[in-house]
Amino acid sequence: MPARRRALLVLALLAVLGAASLAVALMAGSIALPPGEVFAALLGADTPARPIVLELRLPRALAGFACGGLLALAGALMQVLLRNPLADPYVLGISGGAGVGALLAMLLGLAGIGVAGLSFVGALAAMLLVFGLAHGDGSWTQTRLLLTGVVVAAGCGAVVALILTVAPEQKIHGMLFWLMGDLSQVAGIAAPLAALAAALAIALPFARELNLLARGAEQALALGVAVPTLRRLVYFVAALATAAAVTTAGSIGFVGLIVPHLVRLAIGNDQRLLLPAAALAGGSLLVLADTLARTVVAPVQLPVGVLTALIGVPVFLYLLSRSAKR
Repeated sequence: MPARRRALLVLALLAVLGAASLAVALMAGSIALPPGEVFAALLGADTPARPIVLELRLPRALAGFACGGLLALAGALMQVLLRNPLADPYVLGISGGAGVGALLAMLLGLAGIGVAGLSFVGALAAMLLVFGLAHGDGSWTQTRLLLTGVVVAAGCGAVVALILTVAPEQKIHGMLFWLMGDLSQVAGIAAPLAALAAALAIALPFARELNLLARGAEQALALGVAVPTLRRLVYFVAALATAAAVTTAGSIGFVGLIVPHLVRLAIGNDQRLLLPAAALAGGSLLVLADTLARTVVAPVQLPVGVLTALIGVPVFLYLLSRSAKR
């Protein structure tokens, strides 16, 4: 089978997987619903299942799909930007900045939009700090950006530890849940879905240039790519995608690291197909992980970040051993 045809087939299968993951999320829970009742509720029928589907499960599933897609897309972009298959959205300190903002909001007694707003401000501040420090006197390299991000992330981690130390005991549980990733307190789905659509709309027109950048900056420059401008664009899109996901769902790891790896193994490194495929696969993975988090020890709900870590660690170790053997 030709490589492009195989890639398109994988993309179609991922779209089906995304729809299936959303369907499972609507049916599964402490109260299991048959497909017929879910379908009737989606069509607007006045059934007992309607508030469960439309008010509880559907917003959470759509928010989870958007956040997973944002994290996977950001991971794919960061791996191209840094030319490092181990690059991850969180390595640049964006998650740490969002964590500082969210925990400060909780410490001040804010909730809902207040937590989301300060979380986004923290993520944006961390992004601007990393980019400003890495840019310095005008020189800008992948290594400098990576090291600056690691240092800023470490500083944010120290501030998070300080906030947890001084926080009242009754607020610690909510703070820890947010830090481990939590979709149970999603305030709205419009923002993450719009962020995912915008990130794809911005990144996809530059997919050909990203293919050249993945081969090396010198080769891309020789072929007419405006590498400095493209790097800034990729960094800001990836950082804002990460900020939008973290603001909505808290700190969720490994999605941006392992999903682009797995998709790349299936369809290759053509960014025109890899970026939408990563978004679909990341969204499906997070929706399924959140469904497990809601049901595995129901009625108790686990932080979804715990599930993604339990899935991501063995997959990452397998990929690492596979590349070492090669």
